[in-house]
Amino acid sequence: MHLYHPDLTLREARERYFEINNFKNGGYDDAWVKMKAGPIPIAFPNTKARVRSVKLHDLHHVLTEYPTTWTGEAEIGAWEISTGCADHYPGWILNSYAFAIGLVISPLTTYRAFIRGCYSTNLYRRVFDDALLSRRVGSMRRELHLEGGNREATLSDNLRFVFWALFSCCAYLLTGLLILLPLIGLLWLILR
Repeated sequence: MHLYHPDLTLREARERYFEINNFKNGGYDDAWVKMKAGPIPIAFPNTKARVRSVKLHDLHHVLTEYPTTWTGEAEIGAWEISTGCADHYPGWILNSYAFAIGLVISPLTTYRAFIRGCYSTNLYRRVFDDALLSRRVGSMRRELHLEGGNREATLSDNLRFVFWALFSCCAYLLTGLLILLPLIGLLWLILR
């Protein structure tokens, strides 16, 4: 059973997605993106480039039916990396972090989502406009090759997965170091 019925337009399904997830118009007009990692609040600027990407990312949630939980974000991150984020650089960056987190919290579903992406496509090479939002969910799922069961991974698919898993983990760790090192330096200056 689909959460987003195939007969809905992408516009209608996106409105349902916003309601289900309690997103106020997707937060596209907000200055900051705010979330929590357990009790720790996280915020980062909601740039024009991120908004451009997240409008399509939200439609990907509708089309793939991956939820907005931590596991669901890891799944869609792996799927989007596998299908390619084109010139959506915030998509590459944020999906890499989600992919790395997915390898820790839900490695099998992250792997399955990546392999699903090896045999489907996404919307990142399309223009987000009224014509796209008027398309039906079912026909768009067929066009992006999202219907059908799990495919058997090839050696090439598995090698791609390993490459992107290593890349994502390195990106995640490097970002952590870039944040942690200045804090350690500041603490050292204070305690000196």
